[in-house]
Amino acid sequence: MNASFSIRAVALAAAMLLSATAQAALFEDDEARRAILDLRERVERQGQEIQNFQRSLLEQQNQFEALRAETARLRGEKEELTQELRRAQELSQGVDDRLKKFEPATVKVDGVEFVADPAETKAYEDALAIFRKGEFSAASTAFNDFIKRNPKSGYVLPSLFWLGNAQYASRSYTSAINNFNTLLTKAPNHMRAPESMLSVANCQLELKEIKAARKTLGDVVKNYPHTEAAAAASERLAKLK
Repeated sequence: MNASFSIRAVALAAAMLLSATAQAALFEDDEARRAILDLRERVERQGQEIQNFQRSLLEQQNQFEALRAETARLRGEKEELTQELRRAQELSQGVDDRLKKFEPATVKVDGVEFVADPAETKAYEDALAIFRKGEFSAASTAFNDFIKRNPKSGYVLPSLFWLGNAQYASRSYTSAINNFNTLLTKAPNHMRAPESMLSVANCQLELKEIKAARKTLGDVVKNYPHTEAAAAASERLAKLK
C-alpha cells in the first residue's frame, strides 16, 4: 500500500509539474504575441509617420516650386518694368532736350548777362560767323537785320559793335560812325565802349575829318584812361601834332 501511494504521489506530482509547465508555456506565448502586436503597431505607426512626413515634404516641395515660379515671374515683371522706366526716362530726356532748344536761356556776351531765345542766339552767332569769314558786306546786312528784328535783345549792343566794324571794313565810314555812336549813347560804360570810340576816330581820320578825329581821340584818353584804346589814342594824337 505504501508502494501504491508512492506511485500515485509521483504521478500527481508529475501532473502538477506538467500543468505548471503548460501554464508557463502558455504565458510565454501570450507575452510573445503581445510583444509582436506591440512591435507591429509601432512599425505601422512609424510607417504612417513616414508617409505623413513624405506627404508634408512633397507639399513643401510643391510650395517651393510655386514660390520659385512666382519669384521668376516677379523678376521678369521687374525687368520689364525697369526697361519701360528706362525708355520713359529716355523719352522724357529727349522731350526736355527738344524743349530746351526753344526755351530762353541766360547768356553772357562782352561781360553782360541777359536772357535770350535760342533763335536770337543763333541769328547773332550766324551773323558773327559771316563777319569772321571776312564777308563784311553780308555781315553788315545780317547784323542790320538782327537789330531790326530784335530791338530789345541783349545782343543789340554787341551787334552794333560788329556792325560798325563790318561797315568800317567795307569803307562805309559814316554808317560805321553812326552805329558806334549809338552803342556809346546806349551804354557808355560797356566793355566795347572804349574801342567803339577809338573806331569813331579812325573813321573820321579815313574821312579826313582831322579836327573831329583829334577831339574824339582826346575823349578816348579822357573818358577811358588806363585802357588799351586810350593808349592807342595817345599814340595817334602824337602823330597828328
